[in-house]
Amino acid sequence: MPSPRLTSAEFAAGLAAGQRTVLSRAITLAESTLPADQALAQQVLAAALPRTGGALRIGITGVPGVGKSTFIEALGLYVVNTLSRRLAVLAVDPSSPRGGGSILGDKTRMPQLTAHPQAFIRPSPAGGSLGGVARATREALLLCEAAGYDVIFVETVGVGQSETTVHGMVDFFLLLLLAGAGDELQGMKRGIMELADALLITKADGGNEPAARRARQDYQNALHLFPPSASGWYPPVQLTSAVSGAGLPETWQLIEQYAAQTRANGFFTQRRQQQQVQWLREAIAQGLETRFYARAEVRAAMPGLEAAVMAGEVTPDAAAAQLLG
Repeated sequence: MPSPRLTSAEFAAGLAAGQRTVLSRAITLAESTLPADQALAQQVLAAALPRTGGALRIGITGVPGVGKSTFIEALGLYVVNTLSRRLAVLAVDPSSPRGGGSILGDKTRMPQLTAHPQAFIRPSPAGGSLGGVARATREALLLCEAAGYDVIFVETVGVGQSETTVHGMVDFFLLLLLAGAGDELQGMKRGIMELADALLITKADGGNEPAARRARQDYQNALHLFPPSASGWYPPVQLTSAVSGAGLPETWQLIEQYAAQTRANGFFTQRRQQQQVQWLREAIAQGLETRFYARAEVRAAMPGLEAAVMAGEVTPDAAAAQLLG
């Protein structure tokens, strides 16, 4: 039999007690597109709001083959074991239904972290647009904070718009890179590098260390060409090995230094406030789009206008103006 539906008060109490099953059910509720579920989810979020905002939110992205799942597990185990913090790992991955899946699509790739009582791992919601996935992830982030998780990793599959989306919901953005920077710099989008608060060269172990050190120098030289950040923070480039554990304490120290510096100069709070306003604007845009397509007259007119646009009988702008009118 399915579990009985919890009330918003029961959800709030379960979250405050740090109950993982209640947290999972609250996130599932927030991911649902059913109107009744969404109404209850908003009640739960409103009740949870006073307990949110206390976690350190860290975005993690990386080029294909960089060993992101191995790194996330290694840094995650350092956070929960050495630092005795509570960690939640979330994903932004709109590609998962097409098999382009997130590392979190298969939790067995992080078996130790998945089994750890101080860690909570949540795959990206299946299906939906990037906007829908991002909304669900933002709400999951708040629910994890309300359940007492004080470090949150938000990872991206590392292609397209998802980096910008993740950057818009975290305090610190970490970009994972491989050695062989000469070739890699050619293909690396400048915009993604500009988003990063730190660059990490992974797999810096064994015979790969000399190449990793050269890569670090190449990236440091490239970063000097970028304009200074509004945060007053200069993005460092460091080496790490998830296999040996080398560089993991230094990576966490960097994150703590960034948080301390940006809290002191006011940028940390300013960035969160700007993110809140951006979330508001995105919610308005998504709400308007949903209501627009739900209108009976729009659904009736859409097929004919789409056919006319494909036939070249009307321009897309003219067709849109007609529908919007």
